[in-house]
Amino acid sequence: MSLHLYSGLRLSEALNASTTGYGHNTGHRTLTVQRKGGAQQKVVVPPPAVEALNAYLQSTGQELATAAGEGPSIFTTATGKRWGASEQFRTAQRLTRVAGIPGQISPHSLPHAYATLALSAGATLHDLQDSMGHADPRSTRRYDRAQNSFMKSTGYEAARALA
Repeated sequence: MSLHLYSGLRLSEALNASTTGYGHNTGHRTLTVQRKGGAQQKVVVPPPAVEALNAYLQSTGQELATAAGEGPSIFTTATGKRWGASEQFRTAQRLTRVAGIPGQISPHSLPHAYATLALSAGATLHDLQDSMGHADPRSTRRYDRAQNSFMKSTGYEAARALA
């Protein structure tokens, strides 16, 4: 679930990721995923998600598979089969209950939370579009909860620049 919340991955992107795609690139921990439309992209895995993913891989014995160069799915059942969407949904529900979080949280709601939090923290729509792998900027724009806020009026920016 950390991958969704900290990197904005779609459900299918996380479920189809393999251990060989989990590595390092220019000092960053990355995961290669297949985006909607089939393009491969390396996405940054921020430190909290790295900790959670490493702990998960160690608990399933998959860290050895990564070192050996084999490429099983990151998320597998006890029998080694790739997780389906239902396993990830049940895991999200179980973790939500354990954490005492009210309401429905699903693997689909976590990328929405990621996008909303990133924009609230000052990420640009363009950077968010790139990080989420959206081909159309309108897909990203729907996450901007402050799009009609007077506080974000570009008139204020122009006035500061001219002052």
